[in-house]
Amino acid sequence: MTRALAPSFIGSSTRRSAGSALHAVTRALGRLRLAVPRRPRWMRGPRLEAPIVAPTLRTDRLLLRPHRMTDAAAWYALQCEPSVLEYLPWPERTRRQSARHLAHRTRHTQLVQRDDFLALGVERDGILIGDVSLHLRDVGADERSAEIGWIVAPGWEGHGYATEASTAVLGLAFGQLDAKWVTAVVDAGNTRSLALAERLGFLPVDQHGADRVLRLSAERFAPTTR
Repeated sequence: MTRALAPSFIGSSTRRSAGSALHAVTRALGRLRLAVPRRPRWMRGPRLEAPIVAPTLRTDRLLLRPHRMTDAAAWYALQCEPSVLEYLPWPERTRRQSARHLAHRTRHTQLVQRDDFLALGVERDGILIGDVSLHLRDVGADERSAEIGWIVAPGWEGHGYATEASTAVLGLAFGQLDAKWVTAVVDAGNTRSLALAERLGFLPVDQHGADRVLRLSAERFAPTTR
């Protein structure tokens, strides 16, 4: 998974003790970041000329749609998995805390301004098997960018679902959103997510501690959509 959002596989991804300690610090910082309220809309600058609101995307095998509270049991099972938590800055949550987390996610259904994010549940035959998200990082038409994150529940890996879901969301990013590039931030130890990013066409551009930053341009993605 990506940092923003598969387990050892999704995307952001036994560690040696030093690596585990560093990851614990990263997760703690991530929880602190999530706890800080975002700036009010009037302070977040320009808006998209055509906001993206609650899309539903269909692929050959999957339905990507906004989360709903009926997903609570599946969401709790997914986010309790050690292989999911290993590569995400998420704390361990009780069932009640997980439900609150899901309720928060159900509200992220539109992209309008910088730092908005869209969270979509990944459904296979009526079962929630993962999550894919798109974070709006830059609104300006010439520099418009987003960050993608993905998660696939253990037991559903190895079937190409993360690739299929991510490709659909990248199509939204480079199509309707008209992004110039999309980034992914993946833990360096998350080899399955790094391999997925490579299959999708992402190229490494930077590294911050344990996190690798990868980028995909609209031009590089275009051939995969033809």
